[in-house]
Amino acid sequence: MSRMRTLSDRRPALRGGLLAVLAATLFGISTPLLQRAGEGVGPFTTAALLYAGAALLGALLRQPVEREARLRRSDLPRIAAMAGFGAVLGPVALAWGLQRTSGTSASLMLALEALFTAVLAHWLYRESMDRRVKTALLLLLAGGVLLVLDRGSIGDAQLLGLLAVLAATAAWGIDNTLSRGVAERDPAQVVLAKSAIGAPAALLLALAWGEPLPGGSAALALVGIGATGYGLSLRLYLLAQRAFGAARTGSVFAFAPFIGAALAVAMGEEGLGRGTAAGGALMLAGVLVHLGERHEHWHEHEALEHEHAHRHDDGHHGHGHEVMPEGAHSHSHRHEPTAHAHPHVPDAHHRHPH
Repeated sequence: MSRMRTLSDRRPALRGGLLAVLAATLFGISTPLLQRAGEGVGPFTTAALLYAGAALLGALLRQPVEREARLRRSDLPRIAAMAGFGAVLGPVALAWGLQRTSGTSASLMLALEALFTAVLAHWLYRESMDRRVKTALLLLLAGGVLLVLDRGSIGDAQLLGLLAVLAATAAWGIDNTLSRGVAERDPAQVVLAKSAIGAPAALLLALAWGEPLPGGSAALALVGIGATGYGLSLRLYLLAQRAFGAARTGSVFAFAPFIGAALAVAMGEEGLGRGTAAGGALMLAGVLVHLGERHEHWHEHEALEHEHAHRHDDGHHGHGHEVMPEGAHSHSHRHEPTAHAHPHVPDAHHRHPH
């Protein structure tokens, strides 16, 4: 454990990167499974069942207030916006698109979620974007263009399906950027709150649209996919954002599409054209370029008071306790001004401008 913590101190991107890869794995697996389980199910109904599963997972994994900071009433508008973009628009667009394009190309297109997240994080939060990050994003963009051209050459239906998936990535990019503001809260509680708003909203839209109710096996499958691929994945994603920043988490999360594409091929899907393969290769190169990031310079910390889960062996939490707690714990604490140089990423303590 001490060796892993030392390595994490030298390369702070490692912990965030690993959490993002785990989140990506769960979400990547969910895409081709969703295409199978959601066959014949309306997109609004699919979204409602997915986030019903995510809500169940969030309720099960909530942490006591001594370990994780709770959501505040002031967070509600942000959570509602996250639910609208991430729990309604995103999954509805994805479900509609998956019924009109191949699971392989749809999975790969989801890599563009990283592009939207990184650009929005840089624009709204001024997260640093050095040459390596820009190169990674350009590779992702080039791969996405190749995918669109490849699917467009097959037919209009394939193209419309892929464009719907593209709309889903934009919605989730906005959701990811908004979630940065609650990354210090209990991630399971964030999952629960977002899902508790999104699932009923999607269900009401399904009823208004006249979508038929799915069979019991399909409903259970979608709830299960939602619990793991959306609920647990989102919890890990939020933990990665806390350690890693919004732009970098989104970029590493772009590994998810390749897992989904590989599973789709393993499940017997055919039609992996040269354009799709080339686009996927460019996107994979973009993810790998970003994983090697190392960012270090002299920087100043202003006085800061906030509440979040933390440890006392990370170099940023030297405040005292009457009885020193073991491991991670949460309470309101103050950071005094300081200045130093060490490897860092745009986490909760490194949001300085560049």
